[in-house]
Amino acid sequence: MKYKSLGILTAIAAVATFSVASAGTLENVKKKDLLTCGVSTGLPGFSDPDKNKKWTGLDADYCKAVAAAVLGDANKVKFVPLTAKERFTALQSGEIDILSRNTTWTQTRDTSLGLNFAGVTYYDGQGFMVSKKLGVKSAKELSGAAVCIQAGTTTELNLADYFRFNNMKYKSVVYDTSDQTIKGFEAGRCDMLTSDQSQLYALMTKLKDPASAMVLPEIISKEPLGPVVRQGDDVWFNINKWTLNALINAEEMGITSQNINEKKSSKDPSVMRFVGKSKNLGKKISLDNSWAVNIIAQVGNYGEIFERNVGKNTPLKIARGLNALWNKGGIMYAPPMR
Repeated sequence: MKYKSLGILTAIAAVATFSVASAGTLENVKKKDLLTCGVSTGLPGFSDPDKNKKWTGLDADYCKAVAAAVLGDANKVKFVPLTAKERFTALQSGEIDILSRNTTWTQTRDTSLGLNFAGVTYYDGQGFMVSKKLGVKSAKELSGAAVCIQAGTTTELNLADYFRFNNMKYKSVVYDTSDQTIKGFEAGRCDMLTSDQSQLYALMTKLKDPASAMVLPEIISKEPLGPVVRQGDDVWFNINKWTLNALINAEEMGITSQNINEKKSSKDPSVMRFVGKSKNLGKKISLDNSWAVNIIAQVGNYGEIFERNVGKNTPLKIARGLNALWNKGGIMYAPPMR
């Protein structure tokens, strides 16, 4: 059935979102004893099944952290691969409990889809990848180029704005998934592939010869990526916000998966609050006071997650950059746990 008005579709989505949220996502997750998390269809470093079909990556690890906080077990996650076009509908309809899928936080998404962003897990920006054979050093040399792009993403509007502002022309070659875009690029169907820079580095690892391509220096947008939940369920929203904040605060306090058990006996007031020895911070977000300990013991802090999945010792070799802590040259910052 086709609707003639986008307003009708928005209203229907809002009603569906309200009904799902009203049921209480926390209660539903506990009843299922399982967290359902929407992820990409396969993006190395962020959400990608390994050879044993176990999901790995920064986005996947965030979901595992929420499962550890809520269910006490980071393995109690069902991962649902979604295309960019499918992701918001899946969350609105209640098919998934969280969307953790390299998704940019924008005003329109935050205000018109019945959704809330829980924070930023990765500060990114849109860039361009080209074959080294082209011999170009800047995107501004590619007026008239064919550009591979994924449908249903913020990159489409950013690309149009950039080329229009620079009085350049281009031809879009649109695909549904990131895998399709890199295959199209490798097959020569486009001169350039555009996406978030992190995604470009991830996709480059899928080329038969990764050294044949390069990422150009231009960054044409702000792309704060983060997990998303439905509006209308403040308890679940708070849990997701403070799971992320716990990951970041743990790194800042030097609390790791290796020393978390030792930290339980710390006399430092901040650490005592973190491990549940004072102030009942867990109970204030409807969880057990061991919630943060479970997160770090089973998944690690933000720095551990970053380095394990996308850091310098991984195929992506991404430096911390903006994603370093605020006191180490980056902008990664979390409200205090007190």
